[in-house]
Amino acid sequence: MNRYLQDNFAPVHDELTAFDLEVTGRIPDHLDGRYLRIGPNPATDPGAGYHWFLGEGMVHGVRLGDGRAQWYRNRYVQPQGDDFPPNTNVFEHSGRTLAVVEAGGVPYELTHNLDTVGPCDLGTVTGGYTAHPHEDPATGELHAISYNWARGNLVDYSVVGLDGRVREQVEIEVTGSPMIHDCAITERYLVVYDLPVTFDLGMVAGEAPRPLQATDRLIDAALRTGTPSRLPYSWDADYPARIGLLPRDGSGGGVRWFEIDQCYVFHTLNAYEDGTDVVIDVVRHDRMFATDFTGPNEGPAYLTRFTIDTVAGTVREHRFDEHSQEFPRYDERLTGRRHRFGYAAGVVAAGVRTGDSVLKHDVVAGTTTSRSLGAGREVSEFCFVPSAPDSAEDEGVLMGYVYDLAVDRSSLVLLDAETLEDVAAVHLPGRVPAGFHGNWAPTGG
Repeated sequence: MNRYLQDNFAPVHDELTAFDLEVTGRIPDHLDGRYLRIGPNPATDPGAGYHWFLGEGMVHGVRLGDGRAQWYRNRYVQPQGDDFPPNTNVFEHSGRTLAVVEAGGVPYELTHNLDTVGPCDLGTVTGGYTAHPHEDPATGELHAISYNWARGNLVDYSVVGLDGRVREQVEIEVTGSPMIHDCAITERYLVVYDLPVTFDLGMVAGEAPRPLQATDRLIDAALRTGTPSRLPYSWDADYPARIGLLPRDGSGGGVRWFEIDQCYVFHTLNAYEDGTDVVIDVVRHDRMFATDFTGPNEGPAYLTRFTIDTVAGTVREHRFDEHSQEFPRYDERLTGRRHRFGYAAGVVAAGVRTGDSVLKHDVVAGTTTSRSLGAGREVSEFCFVPSAPDSAEDEGVLMGYVYDLAVDRSSLVLLDAETLEDVAAVHLPGRVPAGFHGNWAPTGG
């Protein structure tokens, strides 16, 4: 039985709407908006070979305002034609609610109440968009790296303006055809990951993962299939690992690459410049999709700092602690700027699922605080929401869905970001399955 179809990974099929939800604790008065999160939720039985990343997208949202939890809704993202329904991230930009996925899929616009409007291409982004755009707090623009398994060794850096349209796009040549789930920005650079999880043509053709013999016939067949039935990426032990810096102002002409030890990175915490160094905090996996081809199950992952010395051309690597974790978040008012605090979900069962702990990292002091939410509870990604536009870096709340096995239901949990103590819990009418990314969408934001 596929582990990603069991327990809290199992899909839910009912689309629910509930009003005036029960709340434990007190919802802060300043919270006026929606907490949105998306994840894969197969509409039909996908079979034993199902990969977690390929389930249809379902969005779960809670509307907070006037100290109340006004509604909860969960809705499938309804695809048009042969589109793959986005399942990886959901956020608000330029007055639109957007659901996104990587590797060639276009964003989908949703209504305020999470019903599907349809594809929203943002203008022209070659080969589709990304699951992880990063908003520059100084400009409000979205910066992203997009990749597509049909594009070979080319990926695209794009900038989406305040009008919701692409205003700039730069083509970047990488070593092969890597899976680039995330990127990062600093004030002067785009950070690009060129790492050893790469397109595996044999998997598209229904063959065993590497090694493979690429032929024109297989390439033609793969390009005709659209979205593959299996995730066509696997670990390539012969592929070099490197981090690239692309000047955002267009100076210098291209990417400067820096070699690192082989690893894989799904998610960046944040990145910033420190003199001539570039500091990048990530969750680092030793490898990915090397033995398990149904989901990210290759052992523990750790918060790690890469410090690029742009003068010497070298990279230093430092692991912060021994907590296995994923889904790192931070105060996004500091995107591309020096940060002190980061938050993550503790991961158990050899990297298969999140546990009951929320982690807070102080990367200046080098300490980590772990808050257990209780046995039988399973956390998800927690995002940070400041108390006010000018509040301190950890002055605010963390919010995320938590599944409680004892009642087989989920809650939207709010924690004090400074202490990790309980603030409030919004009790939902059903279960929110283990999923991917969520964001706070403030009213009028």
